[in-house]
Amino acid sequence: MDVFQKCRDYTEADEARASGYYPYFQVIKSESDSKVLLDGRELVMLGSNNYLGLTTHPHVRERASDALAKYGTSCTGSRLLNGNLDIHMELEERLAKFVGKEAALVFSTGFGTNLGTISAIAGRHDCIVIDKDDHASIYDGCKLAYGKVTRFEHNNVASLRSALESCNTNEHGGALVVVDGVFSMEGDIAPLDEMIPIIKEYGARLMVDDAHASGVLGPRGEGTAAHFGVTDDVDLIMGTFSKSFASLGGFIAGDANVIDYIKHNSRPFIFSAAMAPPSVGACLGALDVMESEPEHREQLWKTVRRMQSEYRRLGFDLGTSETPVIPIILGDEMLVFAFWKRLLEEGVFVNPVRPPAVPAGRALLRTSYMATHTEEQMDFVLDAFERIGREFGVLSA
Repeated sequence: MDVFQKCRDYTEADEARASGYYPYFQVIKSESDSKVLLDGRELVMLGSNNYLGLTTHPHVRERASDALAKYGTSCTGSRLLNGNLDIHMELEERLAKFVGKEAALVFSTGFGTNLGTISAIAGRHDCIVIDKDDHASIYDGCKLAYGKVTRFEHNNVASLRSALESCNTNEHGGALVVVDGVFSMEGDIAPLDEMIPIIKEYGARLMVDDAHASGVLGPRGEGTAAHFGVTDDVDLIMGTFSKSFASLGGFIAGDANVIDYIKHNSRPFIFSAAMAPPSVGACLGALDVMESEPEHREQLWKTVRRMQSEYRRLGFDLGTSETPVIPIILGDEMLVFAFWKRLLEEGVFVNPVRPPAVPAGRALLRTSYMATHTEEQMDFVLDAFERIGREFGVLSA
């Protein structure tokens, strides 16, 4: 059989395009902000992870531009050999201090950070315990590792205990628990304060993926551990730069000896080109803003509280979201795509989400919010959701 036969047999995307319900790879012709230009039309953007709205912040642009001018477009090699810049080191030192850890290591992508960290830490005799709703990069990091993988029910501490009990590690191996801090589709938070006593009881270690929590949760945006006041009890804190940091890349932070081990044993880190200088500059600029201008995070939460309240008042099901990720749970997949298309027609950009990205029966419209969203934009969005919700019978007439 031709290895490409599966490609010729794949027709799902073509069928979706022909039906007019293909939501992917939309071509945006403007900067990433609270409004975007799509097919010559201006839409309110509710499909971005630009939580603090820093992609357009003058200082972030300036630091990216300065790094480009000084270091050029690329390092052309790995950190291990020829791509280790002083600004990489500066960013790592500042990130470690920001999240309250001894050391940090930056990767070229957030996805690669999870691949590189989990596969380096979890060996053949170890056990990796993950939440069923963890991000795909965590799942793929587990595939790259040689350890046994056990899943537990989403945010269920009793199920976590059972999973740790089933690990059966001996003196040659240990257990690593990996959870999202904020879950990217439904916007709920991992109950770290309830999990940590159980994790300690079994002598396991805890890694938290703060991709959607960095810059958002915690007194200064430090993340989920700071939100619960348990930073010292979380062993590894991971974050991405493609969201609140308005850039591209990722980091892992923890004890200095653990980070040094990852630095010298992580294949995705060692064999990847170093994070590009403009991306590093943008991250440093975003970190400057996070530390000196808390009003962006404060404005974000003002918008989040308003939208959560208004959606619930209208009668939409938001699940257990308590973050800037606010799902509109509709359940039926075709209803989700029909609702998505009508919103697009009305000038609102959202993300339709279906299994396997969410459990069966929980298809949803993923909406997310930025500090740069205006009151007028939110009025516009709520009006569109209410009208279309009534049109489709999601809301009572």
